[in-house]
Amino acid sequence: MINRETRLQALSTFLKSKRAKILPETVGFPSGTRRRTPGLRREEVAQLAGVSPTWYTWLEQGRDIKVSASVLDCVAAALQLNDDERKYLYDLALETGHGAILLKEELSEITPSLKRILQELRFCPTIISDRRCQIVGWNHAASHVFLDFEQIPAEQRNMIQLLFTRKEFRRLAGNWEHFVGGFLAIFRAYYGQYVQDEWYDRFINEMKGSHPEFAYLWEQSQVSSAPDVLIEFRHAKGGKMLFHLTSLQVQGNTDLRCSVYTPAPETSTESKLRRLMERND
Repeated sequence: MINRETRLQALSTFLKSKRAKILPETVGFPSGTRRRTPGLRREEVAQLAGVSPTWYTWLEQGRDIKVSASVLDCVAAALQLNDDERKYLYDLALETGHGAILLKEELSEITPSLKRILQELRFCPTIISDRRCQIVGWNHAASHVFLDFEQIPAEQRNMIQLLFTRKEFRRLAGNWEHFVGGFLAIFRAYYGQYVQDEWYDRFINEMKGSHPEFAYLWEQSQVSSAPDVLIEFRHAKGGKMLFHLTSLQVQGNTDLRCSVYTPAPETSTESKLRRLMERND
């Protein structure tokens, strides 16, 4: 089970990050010139949430105090959290996350039906990953647009790790930080949901130690369970390509995610992808 102190520290970091992003004047407080830090003060969040300043201070400091869903609703409203951020808050504060450990089969096996879907999405690069962002399946188009995952040892096929270690990804994304930020937002949603799985803290600490950029982006505390965004790729051989990323949860016993990159309509993306695949096959 995850160390309680680690869970509460994650809660503290998240609350501080969200408080700092709210402009005082947008919620009825004067901006003033004597504010030492950006965003709201703790007592202002407490006032908006209808809780005592001391209680909120203890919550944000990561103290092990009694909390309830109804009070967290008020805190979430005060901090203007979206649905994914609210769930993350509840998972950490109420310790509602699961403690299930990934089995070896979950890391390497996908169903025949998923394999068929990958094949049918011929000109839509598609990646299937587990709740640790470990890549467990991909199609031919994904190998052409991203990299040949077959050449990477299975234990190293973690999407978060690859984004920071492989130059192919850094060159590919028109806005690399935006691209990475989307994956980290998904990863944080998993972290809150499976807060008792100690693997996450080991992995996060390793990434922070090896990649300063990871530490910076992780501290942004973005949370999203299923972003739907337009992404621009600048492929070395295919040129500029625009894809809509649709992230789908796969129903079943294993918590898998299917990330589909659909060529943007009214662009030359699909024709460029077809030519790229024909040249390399």
